[in-house]
Amino acid sequence: MLNPKAKLNPKVLESDIEQKPTRDGYGQGLVIAGEADPNVVVLCADLTESTRSEGFAKKFPERFFEMGVAEQNLATVAAGLGISGKIPFISSYAVFSPGRNWEQIRTTIAYNDSNVKVAGAHAGVSVGPDGATHQAIEDIATMRVMANMKVFVPCDMIEARKATIAAAKIWGPVYLRFAREKTPVFTSEATPFEPGRAEIFWESEKPEVAIIGCGPLVHNALLAAKELEAEGISTMVLNNHTIKPIDEKRIIEAVKKCGAVVTVEEHQIAGGLGGAVAEALAKNYPAPMEFIGMQDTFGESGTPNELIEKYGMGVKSIKEAVKKVLKRKEK
Repeated sequence: MLNPKAKLNPKVLESDIEQKPTRDGYGQGLVIAGEADPNVVVLCADLTESTRSEGFAKKFPERFFEMGVAEQNLATVAAGLGISGKIPFISSYAVFSPGRNWEQIRTTIAYNDSNVKVAGAHAGVSVGPDGATHQAIEDIATMRVMANMKVFVPCDMIEARKATIAAAKIWGPVYLRFAREKTPVFTSEATPFEPGRAEIFWESEKPEVAIIGCGPLVHNALLAAKELEAEGISTMVLNNHTIKPIDEKRIIEAVKKCGAVVTVEEHQIAGGLGGAVAEALAKNYPAPMEFIGMQDTFGESGTPNELIEKYGMGVKSIKEAVKKVLKRKEK
């Protein structure tokens, strides 16, 4: 059943739930952060509208910098601002930032612990028709391995706004990952959000499998949990929005309670959320585990929902992974 402490949108499991892109929450969060702190500045790489930076640009034109199609320059200029008392947010598609400017982010931002927030939009295969070249599915792995870097993957528009505001208040480099497509807005203003803390969104009586997800696919995990409960299979669903620092304590508690785990992410299964959870469990409490995500392949052009289903990240695939890990648990 849904965890009442999570205070989710009452329509969380209904078909007519409101849908908005997580990038909208980023745009809203920028304006709120800018109103709260005059040191917040925003830089963009010629994608102001797409990354939803335009609201900040209109309200604070003196604090907005259009860098053009020059992602390496975007990062290095921000690094200087970040060690000079400013709180710069840099925005582009995730395949370009952190994809194209990874070395500049590493050397000028992370190495110097510069107070820069990197916003990677249009992440995952749900970018859709733009195809594999524009579908960032490696970015969680490449950013979480970077020293000093924190990594947030919000599950919906409201949580994206909260994550953006929180990032402005945290010292040091932060990576924020956003999607392009409209996805269910299934949290609420009252839903707890604390960087570094996973939240239980669903918990059946005597759960047998912990489903740990990040990003909009957490909604698919909830739909799968509901269907599994109707089939007599009890689960727990954790929204693990902070990939780094990961909430080892709550993850270990959940897996000890359930005895098996399935991770769900719109990213390569190597190095992303699944890898981070596996590392935590390997050190503390090894358990049977299955991984939902991109299975060592690139995406292609298609509608977002078609691609999510084709690459095994839909509700049906999550249910199959739960049943598979249960068989391993019983051996």
